[in-house]
Amino acid sequence: MSVLSSAPLPQAVNLLDAGSLLGTFGALGITVVLFAETGLLVGFFLPGDSLLFTAGVLCVPGAHGPVGLSLPQVLTAAVAGALLGAQTGYWIGRRGGRALLARSSAERLHEGAARAEALLGRYGHGRAIVLARFVPVVRTVLNPLAGALGVPARSFTVWQTVGGVVWTAGLVLAGYGLGSSVPNVDRYLLPIVAVVVAVSLIPLAAEVIRSRSRSRARRTAEGDTP
Repeated sequence: MSVLSSAPLPQAVNLLDAGSLLGTFGALGITVVLFAETGLLVGFFLPGDSLLFTAGVLCVPGAHGPVGLSLPQVLTAAVAGALLGAQTGYWIGRRGGRALLARSSAERLHEGAARAEALLGRYGHGRAIVLARFVPVVRTVLNPLAGALGVPARSFTVWQTVGGVVWTAGLVLAGYGLGSSVPNVDRYLLPIVAVVVAVSLIPLAAEVIRSRSRSRARRTAEGDTP
């Protein structure tokens, strides 16, 4: 048997699994994933929330995570990916406008764009840009949408930096804090990450419910109008 045939085959990377991404790419994977999720429309399906939380847990000494994964390293990688991604998405929106979004056939992406636009209209630029960081899919489309809608570059940069730092550091430190206080918490990562993902979807679900309620109220009002 040759050396080549006896060598172990590399395992495929699961882009939707935070543990698989971290185990294969380490901190670099965090930067790449967050850059793609927040800067490129194709990255709306990537697991930003669960990746940050899991990385924080695996930074705890004694956790069964990737070798060499440290808290300062993870925080730096996360902030860099989130900020560079958002700024790239904004400039893509400034250059390409809505045409880029129109080319996509992903229904979730178009729904996210509608919610992102509603968020900008309801809360104004600053609050909307910060809040979008915590809503999956919306954080992907809001950045290019802000560019397409002509949000001032300086205003966008300031608020996306605030939102990016709070979002990334908050989730990483939450994971690290839980991992430090609960022994062997890394053994229960799957259910914990499931809870994190569920919680991250609450704002999106709440916005859907509010949107449907407003639509029903509008239809009712139109029906009552003679």
